[in-house]
Amino acid sequence: MAFSAKTPRSLIKSDLPSPIHRKLRKHKFLYFSNRRKTHQISSTQPQQQLSFLNTNSLNSSDPNSHLHLLCINGKLQEALNYLDSMQELQIPLDEDTAIGMVRLCEWKRAFEEGSKVYCYVSNSSNSLSLRLGNAFLSMFVRFGKLGDAWYVFGKMLERDVFSWNVLISGYAKKGFFDEALCLYHRMLWVGFKPDVYTFPCVLRTCGAVPNLERGKEVHVHVIRFGFEADVDVINALITMYVKCGDLPKARLLFDKMARRDRISWNAIISGYFENGEYLEGIRLFFKMREHWFDPDLMTMTSVISACESLGNERLGREIHGYVIVTGMSADVSVCNSLIQIYFSLGCWETAAKVFDRMEWRDVVSWTAMISGYENNVLPDKALDTYRMMELHGFVPDEITLASVLSACAYLGKLDMGIKLHELAKRTGFISYIIVANTLVDMYSKCKCIDKALEVFHSIPDKDVISWTAIILGLRLNNRCFEALIFFRQMKVSLKPNSVTLVSVLSACARIGGLMCGKEIHAYALRTGMALDGFLPNALLDMYVRCGRMGPAWNQFNSQKKDVSAWNILLTGYAQRGQGKLAVEFFNRMIKSNVSPDEITFIPLLCACSKSEMVTEGLKYFNSMELKYGVTPNLKHYACVVDLLGCAGQLEEACEFIQEMPIKPDAAIWGALLNACRIHRQVELGEFAAQRIFESDRRSVGYYVLLCNLYANSGKWDEVAKVRKMMKDNGLVIDPGCSWVEVKGKIHAFLSGDDFHPQINEINALLEGIYEKMRVAGLGGPKCDSMDGVEISKAEIFCGHSERLAVAFGLINTVPGTPIWVTKNLYMCQSCHSTIKFISKIVRREISVRDTEEFHHFKDGICSCGDVEILGKALTNTTSERN
Repeated sequence: MAFSAKTPRSLIKSDLPSPIHRKLRKHKFLYFSNRRKTHQISSTQPQQQLSFLNTNSLNSSDPNSHLHLLCINGKLQEALNYLDSMQELQIPLDEDTAIGMVRLCEWKRAFEEGSKVYCYVSNSSNSLSLRLGNAFLSMFVRFGKLGDAWYVFGKMLERDVFSWNVLISGYAKKGFFDEALCLYHRMLWVGFKPDVYTFPCVLRTCGAVPNLERGKEVHVHVIRFGFEADVDVINALITMYVKCGDLPKARLLFDKMARRDRISWNAIISGYFENGEYLEGIRLFFKMREHWFDPDLMTMTSVISACESLGNERLGREIHGYVIVTGMSADVSVCNSLIQIYFSLGCWETAAKVFDRMEWRDVVSWTAMISGYENNVLPDKALDTYRMMELHGFVPDEITLASVLSACAYLGKLDMGIKLHELAKRTGFISYIIVANTLVDMYSKCKCIDKALEVFHSIPDKDVISWTAIILGLRLNNRCFEALIFFRQMKVSLKPNSVTLVSVLSACARIGGLMCGKEIHAYALRTGMALDGFLPNALLDMYVRCGRMGPAWNQFNSQKKDVSAWNILLTGYAQRGQGKLAVEFFNRMIKSNVSPDEITFIPLLCACSKSEMVTEGLKYFNSMELKYGVTPNLKHYACVVDLLGCAGQLEEACEFIQEMPIKPDAAIWGALLNACRIHRQVELGEFAAQRIFESDRRSVGYYVLLCNLYANSGKWDEVAKVRKMMKDNGLVIDPGCSWVEVKGKIHAFLSGDDFHPQINEINALLEGIYEKMRVAGLGGPKCDSMDGVEISKAEIFCGHSERLAVAFGLINTVPGTPIWVTKNLYMCQSCHSTIKFISKIVRREISVRDTEEFHHFKDGICSCGDVEILGKALTNTTSERN
């Protein structure tokens, strides 16, 4: 159909509303011609108008040719202006020129301009020709506008294989794989024969789903239509089969190929790598070289990644040498892969050399270095590299931010973490869940759990990692009760993984949540995760910390007995002060051919210390390096100081510190301070405290030890000074909190808690017990022999919360039921005496685990042997509690 310049302007409406029409409500109408015509333009008004509208003047002989020339020269804006001029003069646009305009818009990625051209053309006709329709179809698919492409497809009077191929490819690239396959079958149904371009697209779609049955069906079509010898089609078949996991079929096709190209080799090699068959993939790589095919960059990056997965340093270095010889070392992607393989092998210095020799770097190069340092526990270098990256003007991506935030979390760099948080907000990377999850982890480890909760609640679509990060964060910040609540909320919508269960079990162990721990154990057995990763040892640790050595032994005997499992049980004996059993268990470990590590000797030395087995403890310490090849670190030296000090050998302990081959830290001096407190050696204790505060003025535990030293020696003025020092430094002692599990539910009690629903019953029960203690001549919880300062000290450093928990357990359980209580502080002498008395009169077993050890009360006797209780402090910081 052709329109003359005098044709009246009238909009020919299409049957369906076009997506383009909705975007461009106001537009000019173009009168379109399917064939090129020569228009005679008179020298009257129209000619003058042409000169006026365009300073370059339209080509009076053929405006379409001039417009087509502008398109060929890539002058899009000039072409659009010229098109507007033609439109005003009602000069028809021929098909070739229209196609040129469309292709120019596609090449320039100019969606709005392309949409405008489409509106001009579509308003002049209800349908589109084959060539012009294909041009619009290709343009809209390139822009990812599938709705517009489908509308164009519907307006085309006729279609060819190219039309179907373009539309199928568009749906496949946007991830609409089922729709793409449906289009392919519809194409066959209407009678079109696929060509060499159809099958690769359809087969890639089958591999992406993946759908092996549909892929096999397409394979039959390949044979039926005679394309079984085409290299490109066979390459696509190989790729489809490896994506669907059918390596034997892919290899059979590859071996039967009469002619192969580099893509064939890349497809089969990467296929083996993707399916975990790294060695066979490497063999094929060398076979490729034997057939005189030179690998390209894609081949080399996949081979380097395979070396990383194999963990073969020698092979990796050989591949590196080949890269240098072939000149591929100048490629950024290859160097990035080399950096990653060397970091994965622990050769961070070699990775740094590769990075330093790179002539060009991209953000992936910097990210590979930062994440590599972070994964190799070199967070300082990771942060230094990030600062260099900023100086070189590179903008981090979401992976970079996540790696740097992980390094900040490891080092406790809260200030830098906050700056990165602000950067993530400005750049929009906060919307990436990997960044948000890492922020939760960073804030949690920097003791800003409220900020971590704020970030967590702002995540719209939380995944398993999000929930695991906040659960672990709550556990690290001693908010275990909330951690269990979050875990129950998570299970409503998501299935936890083994890492989540490990985090929750740690929270259960912290507050003595045995029934909750058992539920998780049962869940792990039902879901088949009971043997995954660290979960068996987490279950073992939970039973040990909850004081159930019987179930702990059952778990130990049913799992793989690695050194960590032995260490956990050894720690259980140490916490109970069972030195002889700990030594016997250690000897059994050695007989089982399990080599002890540096962690093994810490509970072993602690057990010897609590049982005053000085000779045995020194023997094991001296044999660490000579017999077992374990070099003692600061923690082992602190254990020896505690071993000597608790046995009253303070001079020997002091000499031991002075003769240490490494500089003592605050924990070692803290062990000496604790020994001075026990034996009331004020002068030496003050010397130890002075050394502690030279390097650590933030740990509350050391102030508590010093207060107890002065209090036990009657120096109350000095106690007041230490308390003032704590206040000036902004330090506070955590309020006493105890947990008791009754009928599968955990109940928490804070010191001075008056808000519990049963608080009146609890207080009445305790008052009755105190009266019985007074009648028995035990003086009750606040006897006359305790002055006001002593009572105040006990309330500050103990809180007496365990009494509330025990009383609650007595009220809500049947007679004879054992009561298990976990506490976050140390048990004072008054609470110890009170619970001893309770266990005698009610004839129940009562267990209280404070921050240092288990106290098992039965018939008025405690398992600790009534060693002095008040102020028995760990030398670690309060954040390192059990």
